[in-house]
Amino acid sequence: MHAMELTILMPCLNEARTVGVCIRKAFAFLHQHGIHGEVLIADNGSTDGSQHIARDLGARVLNVPTRGYGAALIAGIGAAQGRYVIMGDSDDSYDFSHLGAFVRELWRGTQLVMGNRFKGGIRPGAMPALHRWLGNPVLSTVGRVLFKSQVRDFHCGLRGFDREAIQSLGLCCTGMEFASEMVVKASLQGLSMSEVPTTLSPDGRDRPPHLRSWRDGWRHLRFLLLFSPSWLFLYPGLALLWLGGLGQAVLLQGPLAVGGVMLDVHTMLYAGGASVMGLQLVALAMFAKVFAADHGFLPATQAVRAFARWFSMERGLICGALMMLMGLVLSGLSLVAWDHSGFGHLDPRVGMRIVIPAMTLLLAGMQVLSSSLFMGVLGLREHARVRAPRPSNTPLAEAVPALEVGYGRAVSLESQ
Repeated sequence: MHAMELTILMPCLNEARTVGVCIRKAFAFLHQHGIHGEVLIADNGSTDGSQHIARDLGARVLNVPTRGYGAALIAGIGAAQGRYVIMGDSDDSYDFSHLGAFVRELWRGTQLVMGNRFKGGIRPGAMPALHRWLGNPVLSTVGRVLFKSQVRDFHCGLRGFDREAIQSLGLCCTGMEFASEMVVKASLQGLSMSEVPTTLSPDGRDRPPHLRSWRDGWRHLRFLLLFSPSWLFLYPGLALLWLGGLGQAVLLQGPLAVGGVMLDVHTMLYAGGASVMGLQLVALAMFAKVFAADHGFLPATQAVRAFARWFSMERGLICGALMMLMGLVLSGLSLVAWDHSGFGHLDPRVGMRIVIPAMTLLLAGMQVLSSSLFMGVLGLREHARVRAPRPSNTPLAEAVPALEVGYGRAVSLESQ
């Protein structure tokens, strides 16, 4: 149990017009309810004197040199002294004098308490129509489907949480998608969560908000997809693999009339391509799941554990070799058919029915062989990591400079 109960955390970047109002409301709430707490401003490089205003009002100011909404909050969470943290924007869009519902849920043991602006009310001018009717509903729905979360407002900036529980998630996104990352990882790790109605008011800025609708919306969507290998790779891959295999099996017997359309070897060729693409996606899904589980990005599911127990590089190599052998046998049969015609003209509608499955098996076998070897390389890396473990006491704030994940930059996985 921490001596201090609650930290009210606000990220700040040039909010001189509003940060003082937010701090006064936060202190008023703490005093009114007799809560031993602090107000912490995670300043992201303000040049308008926001830091001086905050200090003069009694808030603690943490200077965070790494730019980004997530970077400021990660550093702030690491520096917070309270057992519980309530975070919210310092633009006066949330009322810090009305945090009772959050505190009650936290006191009951809820590990993550989310505000819900759609239940609490969005005042006129507080949220652009694009965000209210498209961006937030779509992204929240995608998040609930992909991660089986009950949260209906993924991007509400006002939320409270148990500090140690949230730190255990290894949050690492430095941008606006940090809001999604917290909910996604909390859902995957099974943290207890609830929502409370929250009112969103127009902010008090005299400049455009830091949020960029399309850029940050895409970053949120990209994060949701990258953290769901099943929906991104596995399910599409299995669908392509099933459709491709079924198409080849049916057309192997001969042309098929569907309504007024005749399906023949050309369709069979596309079916073979679908099978290879599907196998590629399934392999990528397994790479992503095993890698993410090994490095703590995602929890290991029962399916991943079962696959890890069953799989070995040697088994993968044997499976790939058998598939290639079957492809070579079919290729041999096609050569026999060509020999019977005197190595002359072959009717492609006949010959291709053997050649396409043969080529599909050869390509698929090579894919399985190379995937197995790649999994073996990952296994070597894991053995090396076990022999030379990294010290586990690295402070969270030290990891902030290398926290971009999955967006085309090098990643320091050892900071996880």
